[in-house]
Amino acid sequence: MSRLRLGYGTNGLTDLRLEDALALLADLGYDGVGLTLDHMHLDPFAPDLAARTARTARRLAELGLGVTVETGARYVLDPRRKHGPTLLDADADARGARVRLLVRAVRIAAELGAHAVHCFSGILPDGVDEDTAWKRLGEALGPVLDAAEASGVPLAIEPEPGHLLGTLADFHRLRADLGDPDPALLGLTLDIGHCQCLEPQSPADCVREAAPWLRHVQIEDMRRGVHEHLPFGDGEIDFPPVLDALAATGYQGLTVVELPRHSHAGPELAAQSLRFLRNGGTR
Repeated sequence: MSRLRLGYGTNGLTDLRLEDALALLADLGYDGVGLTLDHMHLDPFAPDLAARTARTARRLAELGLGVTVETGARYVLDPRRKHGPTLLDADADARGARVRLLVRAVRIAAELGAHAVHCFSGILPDGVDEDTAWKRLGEALGPVLDAAEASGVPLAIEPEPGHLLGTLADFHRLRADLGDPDPALLGLTLDIGHCQCLEPQSPADCVREAAPWLRHVQIEDMRRGVHEHLPFGDGEIDFPPVLDALAATGYQGLTVVELPRHSHAGPELAAQSLRFLRNGGTR
């Protein structure tokens, strides 16, 4: 079984400068970072983006940190609408703004040497039927997948509770709608907490089912039916079988701790989380 490469998400370290967050993770012994493109860290719309991306790439290399680029910033596009606009919006220009962000994220990821770009579908807009939404999603992802293929960085879409693409079954529907693209081009972000929250099988079984398409993994604790990211030990997940299942897949990407509402205690939780995971998921 392979050793898991562990990371921590910068969306759980938003009170730290990016340089300080990267140094913290390296000092703690993490293998990498889930880097959310956002205004407080690597702003994808900053006028000096190219220079900042190059500096970040050098620093990641100096620290020996791998990276996944995440695109779940709450207000990076619309300062008044969380995660808006999405790939499903009725307005084509709004959908286009999300597409352009994702294409830009792919290019940034290539410059950073990232192993994947994370994304999500968005929630079903009011007044839009599901068939229309699925069609919009497939069409919107076309240019992003073209960019991913050109850059050699896979897209890893995440089933998100409450979104159109909310489950593993929905992921497979998308792949079927797109003609079953190469998993090296369109893969999966599997969030272990989301599996506990709403999938019919156990998180460990979800890992085994998802193994051929895994391109990014997020991990935290969670309770059944409640979409709340929790520190390890505060939810219901039995982690040793999950970690064993991940290791057995041979997955070589990052497994990133995802605690976006705990930045106030980010450094402490980063240390605690690494100890927990390195101890096999037991306290």
